[in-house]
Amino acid sequence: MTLHPQPLAPALAAAEAAGWTTVRLDLDGVRGKAGLMRRCGEALRLPEWFGGNWDALADVLQDLSWLPDAGAAAGRLVAVTSWSGYAGARPSEWETFVEVLEEAVDFWREQEPGLTVVLAEPEPERGPAAGAPPRAPRLRRRRG
Repeated sequence: MTLHPQPLAPALAAAEAAGWTTVRLDLDGVRGKAGLMRRCGEALRLPEWFGGNWDALADVLQDLSWLPDAGAAAGRLVAVTSWSGYAGARPSEWETFVEVLEEAVDFWREQEPGLTVVLAEPEPERGPAAGAPPRAPRLRRRRG
């Protein structure tokens, strides 16, 4: 899902007002997996034991017991912003990252509080076809 950044601040504020835990994961300037993992660790305030690889990211997103408010929030919202540079520079890594996020959202879908992830980028000036690179086919295996 893509969310235009203009309503992003009000959307985050509304989610917070409803008791949701919100995080903005800004990927501006991230051009590789190591940078992505560092940015995830910082923005999501991941535990020190976070291993910095795809499987570790999947694990911490499916076991949120390390969060201080793990059960107190009405929901959880992660807004991933400025992602198109990373997606364009590392399309296969981007696809793996999206797969990890999708798996986490699917895992929390039937549980309370849930997890919602939105991808926010500015609308392209030349029309909808000029947006982020097309998604590659889904990967069968996650790369370490």
